[in-house]
Amino acid sequence: MSDTQATDLETPTDAPDLQASEATEPTEASDSTETAATDSAASADAEAEPAEKTEPAEKTEPAEKGEKGDKKSRVRQLEREGEVAADFLETLLDIADLDGDIDVDVDGDRAAIAIVDSEEGRVPRRLVGTDGKVLEALQELTRLAVQAETGERSRLMLDVAGYRAQRRAALVELAQAAISEVKDSGTKRALEPMSAFERKVVHDEVAASGLVSESEGVDPHRHVVILPE
Repeated sequence: MSDTQATDLETPTDAPDLQASEATEPTEASDSTETAATDSAASADAEAEPAEKTEPAEKTEPAEKGEKGDKKSRVRQLEREGEVAADFLETLLDIADLDGDIDVDVDGDRAAIAIVDSEEGRVPRRLVGTDGKVLEALQELTRLAVQAETGERSRLMLDVAGYRAQRRAALVELAQAAISEVKDSGTKRALEPMSAFERKVVHDEVAASGLVSESEGVDPHRHVVILPE
């Protein structure tokens, strides 16, 4: 069964409850359809309701301030995740007697952690592994460590020695070539199996080109299919 582009796009949210955010992410094409239908029905209901007296502009300010407060709270939560992840990874590197510094940032709606080369030495590339498999496992382990500390499920993104940044650039180039091929031939094109991170990069590039893409198959063979117009 195919699922739409939204399958791999982990949609950012402003809500402070990360666990609730994860629970509401679409996982199947039918979920996306049901969500769109629900939103449409809600919009229709709102239009059918009788007009109410417009409140003075100043009375809407607390809500706006509340939204800003929620965003700040969300950023603080992600920063906290980054701190916990950094402590965990630093301890891991010390135990394994491996070189590397930890960079912590917030990228959209997730914490972004990177193990980079330090003055003492380079980060061992074996922490990336073949096709990034060790990196994916280390990322999941770090997420579990954060969840154990904060009680909230984490969607943090881990990079090691710039692997994800380099892979992203290669994927963009691959996606652009496939997009051109699909536009010229008018037929769909299936790409090689990819991780969730890699599929998201391709989906984003396809969407920017005006085409549509889907993910098919089951991990580790799950892959992106680019559809013609």
